[in-house]
Amino acid sequence: MSERLQPGDVAPAFTLPDADGHEVSLSDHKGRKVIVYFYPAALTPGCTKQACDFTDNLDLLAGAGYDVIGISPDTPEKLGRFREKESLKVTLLADPEKTVTEAYAAYGEKKNYGKTYMGVIRSTIIVDEQGKVEHALYNVRATGHVAKIIKDLGI
Repeated sequence: MSERLQPGDVAPAFTLPDADGHEVSLSDHKGRKVIVYFYPAALTPGCTKQACDFTDNLDLLAGAGYDVIGISPDTPEKLGRFREKESLKVTLLADPEKTVTEAYAAYGEKKNYGKTYMGVIRSTIIVDEQGKVEHALYNVRATGHVAKIIKDLGI
């Protein structure tokens, strides 16, 4: 398990396939701020709520200079179904090996109903134009999270 990222850290570089199988890299967004969020699974209630919230606020975030990338352990095919079913506009990337999720410390021990298990920790990392971590938010809630980000960033 990786150490949690801190503001000022260099964001780990990545290249992952999107819902259409095209490779997307963090470096493709150099010069723009990027909200990279990690979620456990496409087509589940909490993850759908979060992805829809980001989609609903995408124009506002883009207008403030932010790109949004969602990363989960799902396959590109499942992400494609998720995008179509929910009319999502955010970039969704597949990390089935969880290498990027682990590099961002968004994978680890979780507790649910008294059971401990390993899984994706719902997390949001905001990367500045130079590729450095501006904010690192772990164990976030799906509901209300996007509104909190917008408020905290002063958008």
